[in-house]
Amino acid sequence: MENEFVKKEFKKYATVFFGGMLFAIGTNFFLVPLDLFSSGLLGIAQIIRSLLLMISPSLLLKNVDIAGILNMLLNLPLFFMAYKTISKNFFVKTLLSVGSQTLFLTFVKAPVEPLLDDVLANCLMGGVICGAGMGITLRSSGSGGGLDILGVYFTQKFEKFSVGKLALGINAVLYCVCAVLFNLETAVYSIIYMACYSLVLDRIHFQNINVICLIFSKGQGVSEAIMERTGRGVTSWKGMGDYTKDNTRIMAVVINKYEVTEVKSIIREMDPKAFIIFFEGIHVSGNFEKRL
Repeated sequence: MENEFVKKEFKKYATVFFGGMLFAIGTNFFLVPLDLFSSGLLGIAQIIRSLLLMISPSLLLKNVDIAGILNMLLNLPLFFMAYKTISKNFFVKTLLSVGSQTLFLTFVKAPVEPLLDDVLANCLMGGVICGAGMGITLRSSGSGGGLDILGVYFTQKFEKFSVGKLALGINAVLYCVCAVLFNLETAVYSIIYMACYSLVLDRIHFQNINVICLIFSKGQGVSEAIMERTGRGVTSWKGMGDYTKDNTRIMAVVINKYEVTEVKSIIREMDPKAFIIFFEGIHVSGNFEKRL
């Protein structure tokens, strides 16, 4: 069991690193050649980089894009927040993700000319690749840093807080600044990229969808296995089938959508004849741990 856990965690760390690499490559290959801007802290870092280039190009390193380095520096206070208030595992995976982004954003040179002739096509391809990279990072319990850390922190503090509203507000200000400092076309295409990025991200990462699982079982040890292997609480009571007149145990557990497959596997392992019902998209209030 311990070896399986170590292998599972190693796979998650490798996925987080790969996701950060994919995000950075999508950014450098499809956004940077068009002078478009990403969202969140990386978008802010890119604006700072562009302003420094306008003020004094000689201050910047040759053949090195410092946007990744600036993004890492902007994330440092948020790393401290993640370490102190969220979890050590989340902190390490987020640090690995941002470190991977920094490495590839800095040293993978962006092409001088856009890979695709059409600007819109570049925005869409960049959104797909970057959204996929960040999606698999989030599915592995990591994050891309920046707004993700703030979002998780405020979600834990405030029940009605929405990560989407935070991202929308900050990115709205970011792209307004782009429109003022550069031009409206740059801001509009950057927004198109962000919309495509968000759509792909949501299709891959769906842990924010809550699910209640009702289990009807005559087997032993089902609830204990679920609690031990998922860390979720289980409530149970005695029931009876009106058709068979047999006693059965009814269990309820609230999970996120990404945990459905794992819970199914546990139940089938403990009792192949168990009957399971899933209710998706429910609202949960109270002592429920929200996980990435």
